[in-house]
Amino acid sequence: MSNAATKKNVNANINLIDYAMVLAIVCVVALISNWTGTGVTPLSALPGMAIIFAMVMVGLVLAKVMPFYLPSVAWLSLVSVLLTIPASPLAEPILGYVKEINFLSLVTPVLAYAGLAISKQEVTTFKSAGGKIVLIATLVFTGTYIGSVLVANALL
Repeated sequence: MSNAATKKNVNANINLIDYAMVLAIVCVVALISNWTGTGVTPLSALPGMAIIFAMVMVGLVLAKVMPFYLPSVAWLSLVSVLLTIPASPLAEPILGYVKEINFLSLVTPVLAYAGLAISKQEVTTFKSAGGKIVLIATLVFTGTYIGSVLVANALL
């Protein structure tokens, strides 16, 4: 990749080996979570998880090598959508394997990690903001909930 392209694409610094190792660990945790939540054995969900792993890695490779910047999550989404749209010849087999994975059970460990991964700087920021941030968070959560209720009530 040229030097000019590297300057444009901040994803050029992605270390694919590190990402693959972390993603493999996440996949193992997700398989266990899926097993715990749905009863689907990790062995029967493994092909679907391997497909998800492959799609994520292809998206990361694209994010790294493309000469322009697009967030890696956009590349991952693009790869996944193109492979699973009904017009794709690969959609049927991919969806057949991936259906063994309950995506709600995958969210639990991710959110648990996100909740635990609070940095020292965030704690300092929270302490300096004090009660104001609690008040704002409460108002935002309440407003979001009430907005969701109103939309659901109007549509149902």
